[in-house]
Amino acid sequence: MRKPNFFIVGAPRCATSAMNTYLKQHPEIFMAKKESHFFATDLNAPHFTKDKDKYLALFSKAGDEKRIGEASVMYLYSRQAASKIKEFCPRARIIIMLRNPVDMMYTLHRHNVYHGSENLIDFEVALNAEKERKKGLRIPKNVRLVEGLFYRELAKYTQQVKRYLDVFGQENVFVVIYDEFKNNTPKVYKRTLQFLEVNDNFQPEFSIINPEKEIRIHSLHRFLKNKKVQSLLDTVISCPIRLFFEKALTRLNTQHASDPQYSMDLNLRRRLQAEFAAEVESLSKLLGRDLTYWTKTV
Repeated sequence: MRKPNFFIVGAPRCATSAMNTYLKQHPEIFMAKKESHFFATDLNAPHFTKDKDKYLALFSKAGDEKRIGEASVMYLYSRQAASKIKEFCPRARIIIMLRNPVDMMYTLHRHNVYHGSENLIDFEVALNAEKERKKGLRIPKNVRLVEGLFYRELAKYTQQVKRYLDVFGQENVFVVIYDEFKNNTPKVYKRTLQFLEVNDNFQPEFSIINPEKEIRIHSLHRFLKNKKVQSLLDTVISCPIRLFFEKALTRLNTQHASDPQYSMDLNLRRRLQAEFAAEVESLSKLLGRDLTYWTKTV
């Protein structure tokens, strides 16, 4: 059975789904189902794959592809994933995708709200709740992974990236910056293929993947996601019918999210940029790339 030899390790909301989809189209690359999180053994969520046989089964359909990969966005935040991956595959290649930390936090919060994992609709309120949540307080009932609510911690990239550089060596880690990927997808994709040492002349269909969405009416969304309401409706109508109407109403209650640069409160954005200025400067030094524009643009 084939085993993975490269990993997209995060971060969240940094276009990992797009990269995963584009790489999957390459004839020399096999991509397993996204978000298994098998090596994030210090994080606990019911949907994470914990059984090794089940994990390896994700690659059972791989053939003679040169590269076998998987993508799990919390591997970057996990303190154990890097060493666990190294133990499993010493010569693994690592792809890290990073985004302006302020935008990442904002879009992750919006993502969590949309999927019912976040009950604090106001972004600033959710940020201020982080200290309590680390103590196990104010945790939403439907949250899938508590650490996914630690917005500030997830955005502190420097130590997370350094962990992978220390474990795998700079030559085996490829860092993709979201802005560059968004603005010139073919160029960054080609560089990614070169890093993976596969045919870099292949070009996939660069369609929009996993677009950011937000809720129109939050009260309706909470009603649709309420487990008690769902159970009650299942006693009145069949579950398939309830799911059909739930999906239909969810689609009607969904709109494409606006760019964080324009939709976030400007004063909050400036405060967060100032807060993360030192972090971004440290990351810039680590990568040898000037990313300080992240904390200067409004």
